[in-house]
Amino acid sequence: MERYAWKAKIIDGQKEEYIRRHEKIWDELGDVLTEAGIQNYSIWLTGNELFGYYECTKGIEHATKTQAQSAVVDKWNEYMKDVMLMEPDPETGAQPKLTQVFMFN
Repeated sequence: MERYAWKAKIIDGQKEEYIRRHEKIWDELGDVLTEAGIQNYSIWLTGNELFGYYECTKGIEHATKTQAQSAVVDKWNEYMKDVMLMEPDPETGAQPKLTQVFMFN
């Protein structure tokens, strides 16, 4: 299983709204994540900085391609653009991928 991590920022003054919008994500978005093979997805917050992590049961390529080609993800990104700043990864078209430098098992 491959892991994927990303980062973004919340627009000043929008932290509570960002959190509220994630209290219950859309069912159709959950369906896309499942189709993409994404599990154990979590988003962490410090100040206005976000760190996201998920595991790709079908591989990163499949996960990013499924998200990048999804109209539901496009709709979610449009919905979120007034509360967060996130530039898509130029290689994947999905969240901006971080490079792993350490892991302890």
